[in-house]
Parts: sequence; C-alpha cells; structure tokens
Amino acid sequence: MNSTIISNWIGAMRLRTLPLALAGITMGAFLAWFYGAFNLPVFILAVMTALFLQILSNLANDLGDSLHGADSADRKGPSRAVQSGKITTAEMKTGISIFALLAISTGSALLIISPVSNIAFWSFLGLGFLAVLAAIKYTMGKKPYGYQGFGDIAVFVFFGVVAVSGSFYLQTGFYPFAVILPSVAVGTLSVAVLNVNNIRDMESDILAGKRSLAVKLGRKNAVFYHYVLLLLAVIASVFFVYTNYHSVSQYLFILAIPMFIRNAFAVTVYREQSQLDPYLRQMAVSTLIYVLLFGLGMYFSKS
Repeated sequence: MNSTIISNWIGAMRLRTLPLALAGITMGAFLAWFYGAFNLPVFILAVMTALFLQILSNLANDLGDSLHGADSADRKGPSRAVQSGKITTAEMKTGISIFALLAISTGSALLIISPVSNIAFWSFLGLGFLAVLAAIKYTMGKKPYGYQGFGDIAVFVFFGVVAVSGSFYLQTGFYPFAVILPSVAVGTLSVAVLNVNNIRDMESDILAGKRSLAVKLGRKNAVFYHYVLLLLAVIASVFFVYTNYHSVSQYLFILAIPMFIRNAFAVTVYREQSQLDPYLRQMAVSTLIYVLLFGLGMYFSKS
C-alpha cells in the first residue's frame, strides 16, 4: 500500500472528528473515578470501540453522501474520498465492513470483561449493534435518517447518553442518577458539532434534498439552536457540580466557555463554507477540552 492510498484512507477517516468520539468515553471514566470505581481495561476497550464507531460513521457518511448527491462536484467544503474518486465505492464498502467488525469485536470484548449483570450484558450488546447500525444508516440506505433531520437525536443519544452513562455503568456496575447531567452536557456539545457541520453545508444539502435539522430550521433559527445547545451544556455541568460539590475546583470547566463563545460567534457571523469549516474541528476539540477540565476539577476536588 503506497503513501497516496494511505493518505486517501486517512482523509476519509476524518481524524479531526475523533476528539469528539473520545469526549464521552473520557467523561464516563472521570465520573467512574469520582465515584471510586475506575476500570482501566474497560476504559481502553471503550475508547477503541468509540474510535472504530466514529471512523465507521465517517466512512459510511462519505459513501452515503456521494451516492445521494450531497457530496457533488458543486460542494464547496472539504473534498470526499468517493466523490473525488480517490476511493472506489467497492473499496469504501470493504472499509465500512472492516470497521463495523472491529467495533463489534472490541465492543463484545468490552462487555465480556465488564462487571455487569447478564441482563445488562445482553441489553448493551443490543445497544452496540444499534450503534453500528446508526453509524451506517446516517447517510446510507434508501431513507437515511440524517437526510430527514434526525441526526441530532442520534448524536445526542450515542455521543452523550450512551457514551457517558454507558461507559460509566460498564466500569462501575451501578448508576447514580446525577450522571445523566454530564451525559446531557456532552450530548448537547456533540450535537453542537453536528450543527456547525449542518450550518456549513446548508446550501449543498438543500440542493441534494438533505433535510438536516439546520435546513428545516433555517439559518437564523439554527444559529439560535446552537446557542441553546451550548447553554444547556453549561447549565447541566453547573447543576452537577452544585449537587455533588466538594470544592471550587470542580468549576474548572468554566475555562472552556470562551471557546464555546468563540464558536457561537463564528456560526453567527460567518456564512461561507470555507470560513465555517475550521470551527467544526474547533467545536470538537473544545468539547474534549471541556471534558478534560471537568475531569481535572473532579480530581483536584478529592486530592
């Protein structure tokens, strides 16, 4: 495999989106430690599974958008592998199959070593298959749900609730209800990443018949929706700290708020795809930084 082929596949995997995949799992691990039950092997397998699922989703999105016309030659955003001819449809389908199998393999191993009941095991196994299906069906198939405006719900559930609450439970075997608050925070921030993407691509999505939530709302309301997502994340975080207070260091995550404000400003004032594109990565990285600050705050509060 030569360097050009490797470069094409790395580009298709969209590595800049991987910080978002890590955010929810990392938050779950910090919370597990906070409650005295961090499990390193489970955490490592959860990270691997999340990364494989994210890459699977990216590859499926590349193929699906190309087949449905969202990644046409008129698209002004970053070029996609299938649409540009760098990777054939058959090759991409093979790549999708490989990463689906990798996600299923690491996910199954994760469940085997987790301290959960038989009922929880089978429940999470079913949830894992749903996650694989959701990653593929976002833009693929006859009626991809991403084209109907349901992508935001899927992102909130799988990047927020499942990633944070699920990884927490798989490490600990128990679930304090307060954990739902950081799950909501990571979920809404993850949806904000998708919203930046959808606002950026509104023009090409409309031409392709892709009815993302941003397209349905219109630009003005999509920007307001963005503000609401960021605000909900901060409110949920503050409320978690308030109900689980140990020291002021737990509010360390507030240092991430200027990054959220910068992203909201960019979504408000920039209209060109080339101008908005850097803020997709900025929002993903900001989410991971927020999680790290949140975790450090919990660590310092108990040290």
